[in-house]
Amino acid sequence: MKVIVITGASDGIGAELARQWAARDRAELALVLAARSVDKLEAVAQGCRASGAQVLVQRRDVSLQADCRALIDAAVNAYGRIDTLVNNAGMSAHANFDEVTDLAWYETLMRINHWGSVWCTHAALPHLKASRGRIVAVASLAGLVGVPGRTAYCGTKFAMTGFFEALRVELHGAGVSVTIAYPGVVATAIRRHGFGPDGRPAGKSGLDEQGAMSVEECARLIVDGTEARRRDIVMSAKGKLGRWMKLIAPRMVDRMALKALNRHGAA
Repeated sequence: MKVIVITGASDGIGAELARQWAARDRAELALVLAARSVDKLEAVAQGCRASGAQVLVQRRDVSLQADCRALIDAAVNAYGRIDTLVNNAGMSAHANFDEVTDLAWYETLMRINHWGSVWCTHAALPHLKASRGRIVAVASLAGLVGVPGRTAYCGTKFAMTGFFEALRVELHGAGVSVTIAYPGVVATAIRRHGFGPDGRPAGKSGLDEQGAMSVEECARLIVDGTEARRRDIVMSAKGKLGRWMKLIAPRMVDRMALKALNRHGAA
């Protein structure tokens, strides 16, 4: 039986990853789903069980190292192994740096987006080495290219990118793959629930969501890329273009980002 641990699995990308893996592997799969909302997790778990998968629900907050360790312990105690760890839990944020008066929520965001992934990976690594398993980090295009109005979010996602790129090299020869996914704008509620300048929920996206990728397509790309042990999953032509343009024409990328920000501000 294959055992997959997914953080941030109560809705959005994490929930859809669980559903797609359950539909794909059915009775051959055990899912360990973690998030802060048990009610939402149970709803996701019910659908996965209907596909034939076993599911263990865990109420955990990845901003707490003890919760990350407890999540991995629960998975191993229940199923005896871990084959894939998906570090998906995260929050968004949108604020110009000079609008922020209290940086405490910057630290909170880093604990959720970056440290939660580090702590879960550290706890799971011995088990992943034993199974020659897979590590997945759901980063963002904002972890490849700086986005105005997203200093806090970019900081956390760049940190994830650097950490998991370095870890991939450290694990060379250990049989453990590291896949980093870079979603762009996906049709979820993450941006409306994210931090605004005052540290409270923004209540709006802050980004132009026209043409946003469906959560189903995003999850499919991550599942397929994980199973193929791909290094990176850059999900759109615009994202791939921006990644290379940053290297050869960085000022042009800055101008494009500012233009997009100004257009949004005028909307």
